[in-house]
Amino acid sequence: METLQSKDGTRIAYEVSGTGPALVVVCGALSERSAFARLRPLLDGHFTLWAYDRRGRGDSGDTPPYSPERELEDLAAVIEAAGAPAFVFGHSSGAILALRAAISGVPMRRLAVNEPPFILPGTRPVPPREITSRIAERIASGDREGALGIFLLEQVGLPPPVFEQMKASPLWARMTAIAHTAAYDSELAGDSALPVADLAKLSLPTLVLNGTASFPWIAETARALTEALPNAQAVHLEGQPHSPAAEILAPALLRFFE
Repeated sequence: METLQSKDGTRIAYEVSGTGPALVVVCGALSERSAFARLRPLLDGHFTLWAYDRRGRGDSGDTPPYSPERELEDLAAVIEAAGAPAFVFGHSSGAILALRAAISGVPMRRLAVNEPPFILPGTRPVPPREITSRIAERIASGDREGALGIFLLEQVGLPPPVFEQMKASPLWARMTAIAHTAAYDSELAGDSALPVADLAKLSLPTLVLNGTASFPWIAETARALTEALPNAQAVHLEGQPHSPAAEILAPALLRFFE
């Protein structure tokens, strides 16, 4: 593990492995750089992989108050350290972060995104904006599990049975440890609308991935995102859920980045 300082002085922890052009990977909600542990050996022979802990997670710092703009600066700092421009892959809310960074002018060679959770009108209920403050209130009161319930049931839209299964999984303790970052991902999502006008100005070659066994509404998001981007290609990962298996994801990334 190594660290760097973001623009506001926050310590950002990262790991580097492999050889080849730099590929920066951006994790999704309630996860850390370890989320890419299974992907790493499949890509290390082709890329220098940079996996970092987003602020508030793992070994990274967390300078208040949170702002999505600070997260853009964090990603920009990692890309600069990797040797801008770099290849970038973002998963879920990390895909939203990567897209917003690209729109803001953070230098990238190519960008791949897996299922950024923008919501198209009519595909599912749009989470109310006050969810962010409600999550923060639960965290402030010490109710981290309650905060996760609000985020996963209302923001993410998990069915209650799936949420209960998640609570019983070995990952639940790690998720509660970083439950405060659920408010960050909620704020990063904003109004959850696809920023079509901004995307139309983004000429960066972009790969839009989605799993055919994922949420039905997010397939519509992937379709609309591909249409909104001037230089995009779509790949459907057959039989994959929201978080695809590393052995299915890796070949799609290799074909696009190499």
